Amino acid sequence: MPVPHDIPAETELWDAFADSAFDAEAEPSFCWTQYAGHGPGPELLDSPESVLEIGCGTGRALAYLSQQGVKATGVDLSPRMVQLAGERWAPLGVRIEQAEVLDWLAADQARYDAVYSIFGAAWFTDPSRLFPLVRQRLAPGGVFAFSQPPAIPGAYGPQGMYKGGFTGKAMFTYRYSYKPAVWERHLLLAGFTSAEARVIDAPKVGHIGTLVVRATV
Repeated sequence: MPVPHDIPAETELWDAFADSAFDAEAEPSFCWTQYAGHGPGPELLDSPESVLEIGCGTGRALAYLSQQGVKATGVDLSPRMVQLAGERWAPLGVRIEQAEVLDWLAADQARYDAVYSIFGAAWFTDPSRLFPLVRQRLAPGGVFAFSQPPAIPGAYGPQGMYKGGFTGKAMFTYRYSYKPAVWERHLLLAGFTSAEARVIDAPKVGHIGTLVVRATV
């Protein structure tokens, strides 16, 4: 059953997150995991000439790719984050737009060699709605890849998440968690020809790993 996303309220949440997460001095970087220098890099995208990052946040991954000569486009729900990241990375040729991701993908007419999400929109959007739209925006042979924390055992499907603990204004969103095999099934049902989901262990035993998913058309 679909959960009741409140986009204006979620926009407010991500605006609040932007002011705490954006670091104007941070350099471009690309890492799928939450541990710097750990896990695979942009090679999971093959060698794209153009990319779209959905839920691009601070834009550091887009900036990294742009420095490698990739045409880099991002979309994010937060007007504040788009302002901060857009101004920071525009000199590198990065383009960042503000929009709700499902609306953006439905209206966009461009095709991309790769679409990706690093702890971004693929974590916070219903995959049954998101994945078919991503598939439509990929060029032939294109790659869709995303990363997020793995599901907590026994806790699958859409789940509510408060921002910043349990005090203050009740700001919340929904995230989506599944076993790797279920992610693969969602992608194949959306029309991808191949899909692989795996959990990369953390660099320290017993710490939270990272789910990394890659699909091709």
